[in-house]
Amino acid sequence: MTGKKLVLGITGGIAAYKSAELVRLLIKAGAEVQVVMTEAACQFITPATMQTLSGKPVFVGMWDASIPNGMPHIELSRQADAILIAPASADFIAKLVHGRADDLLSTLCLARDCTLLVAPAMNKQMWENPSTQRNIAQLQADNILVLGPDSGEQACGEVGLGRMLEVDELLLLINAHFTPKLLAGKRVMITAGATVEMIDPVRGITNLSSGKMGYALAQAAADMGAIVTLVSGITAIKSPANVRNVEANSADSMYSAVMHGITNQDIFIGVAAVADYTPIEKHAQKIKKCESSLKINLIKTKDILADVASLPNPPFCVGFAAESEKLIEYASQKRIEKKLPLIVANDAAYAMGADDNQVILIDKNGTFPITRSRKSDIAQSILMHVTTLL
Repeated sequence: MTGKKLVLGITGGIAAYKSAELVRLLIKAGAEVQVVMTEAACQFITPATMQTLSGKPVFVGMWDASIPNGMPHIELSRQADAILIAPASADFIAKLVHGRADDLLSTLCLARDCTLLVAPAMNKQMWENPSTQRNIAQLQADNILVLGPDSGEQACGEVGLGRMLEVDELLLLINAHFTPKLLAGKRVMITAGATVEMIDPVRGITNLSSGKMGYALAQAAADMGAIVTLVSGITAIKSPANVRNVEANSADSMYSAVMHGITNQDIFIGVAAVADYTPIEKHAQKIKKCESSLKINLIKTKDILADVASLPNPPFCVGFAAESEKLIEYASQKRIEKKLPLIVANDAAYAMGADDNQVILIDKNGTFPITRSRKSDIAQSILMHVTTLL
């Protein structure tokens, strides 16, 4: 969203308090935000708060003298890449459906020549009311993007659909809207997270992978229009939006899940930290601590990435190499041995569990470093590079 200009419209509702955090996150993501509020919204959060967070004057009335041509509804909409209404009350949604223009925000929406996104927020009975559902259907028919709502506890104490999406979810959806659909229609399978090789019912062999990089790639691929299957090991991360998630907690189950679904995939990205070894014997009962030492016999697991790359008609394969030394040398060797068109090399000391990373892309044309940044940004950079090699 770097450099994107957004108009954030805030209507009257208790969810307006979330809009303050939304502005902060949008600006942090690189967007420029102009806030427009209805008079009802000012009863829930002040224009002064939104001005402080956005760094811009907040517009409320139609006749604001600070707009030189006296037409803020034209001036503001022509500068915007998109208009987002969050929260969007039932009343304001009805205005949009019927083309009413009786305040600045509604007039701005009617006069726009950019995308309009709407994040509904209301009581569950209001949301479920047939008139609201008809209005939502009409918005969608008019190519207005409806984001949410969510289900949960509401300010009135009731529980159900109608809550405005949380701001981090909104941010993902807005980012997806602006992401070029360079992978539209492509089928992408990604493995992520750590596997656990059980020794007995309570102990296992695993590693420190958080799954963040794989999940970031899955989200980025979906944002770019791909049909994404995420084969996930152990992780505490929420499943990405618009992604099919297949659980596979052991090396063997992950191998089976990948091989079962690899047919017709266009791209395969092996990010998961799959255990290289698994115990030969899985004890049915907990091993009691009664000896001074314990020996566990291990056997190598199947190499998922190598076997996918060796298929008669393999997808475009991307590997990951987390190394603690000789990063480029070991990663390059792995790429050649497994016959991969692209491998992503990263230092294991920095990669495991962190929200950011720095990597080096290695393909037949050379090495391409990506400087330290958020894993979500690195994921987009990796996929952009993939599109140049397809």
